[in-house]
Amino acid sequence: MPTMSKRATTQEPVSTPSSHASDDQAESKKISLYEQSREERIKANLERMQKLGIVDLSQKLRSSLPPKRTPNRKSSEKCAPVLPPGPVRRSSRLQSVTPISYVEVRLANKDRSSEYEGIVLEEGSKPEIYTEEHEKLLGNTEKNWELFVDGCGKDGKRIYDPIRGKTCHQCRQKTLGYRTQCSQCNMVQGQFCGDCLYMRYGEHVLEAQQNPNWLCPVCRGICNCSLCRQAKGWAPTGIQTGV
Repeated sequence: MPTMSKRATTQEPVSTPSSHASDDQAESKKISLYEQSREERIKANLERMQKLGIVDLSQKLRSSLPPKRTPNRKSSEKCAPVLPPGPVRRSSRLQSVTPISYVEVRLANKDRSSEYEGIVLEEGSKPEIYTEEHEKLLGNTEKNWELFVDGCGKDGKRIYDPIRGKTCHQCRQKTLGYRTQCSQCNMVQGQFCGDCLYMRYGEHVLEAQQNPNWLCPVCRGICNCSLCRQAKGWAPTGIQTGV
């Protein structure tokens, strides 16, 4: 009969509860040895600090520091002082003058168009009305004027000069550049810079200088600067960038 060869079998070691326990004991021994050496190092460092006096010094510093205070929000918030009621004080020079009223009133004209319904004028102001006579007083020019060049630097900003500069009646800036001269008033109010004269009135400053009979907008009664408009009871037009 043919003989069958038996295969060699290898048996794996079987883990038992006793082997797990021995591993835990060995691991605990390693941890305890580390903890033991750590405790010894801490103790040695404390002894060294005590010899150097560092521990006593740290305790003294802690005792000398003031205790921390929490900010009190109620005390930090200061209330505005309430002034006691009393009579209104007024200058003796103004006692005989009627107080100015700033109350806004609507126009009494009921026949105005609907687009002007929302316009209100301050009390004492005058209506802004123009006629053909005003239109005849306007100037004109066929020449072009380049803005922000005359009396300005390379960056386009005006050059202010309190000594050599001349004041413009419109913008009231004392800068360099061309200025007009009125043949009637011959005053500072007749001086206009080239930018303001061109943007506001459509005139050329060089043409005005060459005209010996030129009249300034103030003498013509068409000046639209803030001072002249307020003198007439009109609101200022605001800044104009160009026409």
